[in-house]
Amino acid sequence: MIDPKIIDEISGKMSQLMPPELKKFSQQMEQQWRQVLQSQLSKLELVSREEFDVQSKVLLKTRQKLEVLEQQVAELERLLKEQ
Repeated sequence: MIDPKIIDEISGKMSQLMPPELKKFSQQMEQQWRQVLQSQLSKLELVSREEFDVQSKVLLKTRQKLEVLEQQVAELERLLKEQ
């Protein structure tokens, strides 16, 4: 989930970049940008840093187990060839 403060900060910066003749609409535009940003960011499949770290650890353990299994299979294949 995106922090609402970040969305507010981005929409505020966008308002600051508006040409002077449109400054009178800046509050309305800022609200619209906030809504658009929130809408578009909610469509993304984002995960928290904590969840990412947990999944990275799970993947590392899985890779380690796979390496062990590959070694065991190679050893079994070698034994079968010797018979």
